[in-house]
Amino acid sequence: MSQQTDNSDLAITPEEEDLSDVQIDDYLVLGVFWALAFVVFLQFFTRYVLNNSLGWTEEIARFLLIGVTFIGAIMAVRKESHIAVELFYRYLPRRGRFALQIAVDLIALLFYAVTAWLCTQMAQKTQQMMVSIDVPKSVVYWIVAACFFAMTAYAVLVLIRHLRTGSSRLIDPETFAVTGKNI
Repeated sequence: MSQQTDNSDLAITPEEEDLSDVQIDDYLVLGVFWALAFVVFLQFFTRYVLNNSLGWTEEIARFLLIGVTFIGAIMAVRKESHIAVELFYRYLPRRGRFALQIAVDLIALLFYAVTAWLCTQMAQKTQQMMVSIDVPKSVVYWIVAACFFAMTAYAVLVLIRHLRTGSSRLIDPETFAVTGKNI
């Protein structure tokens, strides 16, 4: 007797597709990602099909990958989806989890702010041009600095949200397991 599997429970219904938290930086990372995909495809095509590789594709692909990484990190900070070690949260009472969450938020905020400042210092001091195109390499550092400034701004908002609500997915995991969203 053959057993059929019912995949209807795996289908996503329109009610489950919640795109209400999509913002402009999400579209920006999507655009940079597709630019990266195009440049890598162009590099592959010119190298292996035309046997005449374009020299600028490798360097531009590297810088686009940096852009995807840091613009994506902005989204991760906003959505509070960076990885976290939950081990300590499981064994602490709720007050301890709250204190630890605020400490982690403050450390992350400090890290983003200091790194943004360091990136601006590096961008100001960089005089070097990119190898394959006539663009200053400092443009990459300015973009990374802007990303860290955006992460700093979102980290402030996350800290305020945690202080105002007194909750997060690490403080009250049972609440967030039901909804799957941040408050």
